[in-house]
Amino acid sequence: MIEIQNLTRIYGTTAVVKDVSLTVETGQIAALVGTSGSGKTTLLRMINRLVEPSAGRVLIDGKDTAEIEPHLLRRQIGYAIQGHGLFPHRTVAQNISTVPRLLGWTQDQHRARVDELLELFQMEPADFRDRMPHELSGGQQQRVGVARALAARPDLLLMDEPFGALDPVIRAKAQQDLRDIQRQLGTTLIIVTHDMEEAVTLGDRIAVMDKGELLQYGPPSEILTTPATSFVSDLIGTGDRPFRLLSLTPVAEIIAEGQAEGAEIPREASLRDALAECLWSGRDRLPVEGGGIVTLDSLRAQAAPTARAAE
Repeated sequence: MIEIQNLTRIYGTTAVVKDVSLTVETGQIAALVGTSGSGKTTLLRMINRLVEPSAGRVLIDGKDTAEIEPHLLRRQIGYAIQGHGLFPHRTVAQNISTVPRLLGWTQDQHRARVDELLELFQMEPADFRDRMPHELSGGQQQRVGVARALAARPDLLLMDEPFGALDPVIRAKAQQDLRDIQRQLGTTLIIVTHDMEEAVTLGDRIAVMDKGELLQYGPPSEILTTPATSFVSDLIGTGDRPFRLLSLTPVAEIIAEGQAEGAEIPREASLRDALAECLWSGRDRLPVEGGGIVTLDSLRAQAAPTARAAE
């Protein structure tokens, strides 16, 4: 569990983070969202003391991070940034094993962990272990960057705009991969993003920041239906709000009996995904993996109350 208590950072006479307090429970994903200059990256960097707080404190599982040497603290916390930050003259395996080497792991432990993570990210170890970063695609580089952040099995992973440089298709896949892997590992994750869509897709909790202040912190459904301020409402937008609410509910919750033609949709897909598939393919019903169907009429029925809730 991460507890941020009255955290403040002042540069000169300007407070870029102002008295922020929030808690991220173990195994949750918290998304910090806001416009440029809102203080979200500074807040993130105070957690691993890349930026020292001017006031307040951070507790990780009840331990004050100010009582831990900064370099030792950072070895306990995974950190991934936009553009992956891989060392260009080190192989994939050498990049991934950076922190385990600093921690004194043996060569066999390095290799086993590298292979484990490559397999987890669906990258065949024999094919990728000895490649150089420039030999990878952008999506592959980003996966290696996240694998490196996870290499020492940290309980906490910090991510600063990790998918900002990826094209939309690769970005969507990277987000899904991250969500799946985070659920498998149970890692607590705090991610900075300027994209509300990404925050809703990934976050169990969303923290909206503006001018250094925390305006609202809560589950995506609460942020979308009851924005605390006009800034939060504007950041969410009105036109997309019903569709974002649909993205929070899986298809499995509205499966009906019946048969349908065409490709099956996964049970864990969102209602938004199902609606998009119906509209794109021109079908009024979709078969669901494992049996049953989801219909366009049922999706429309779900969309109507979410649209009213978003008004």
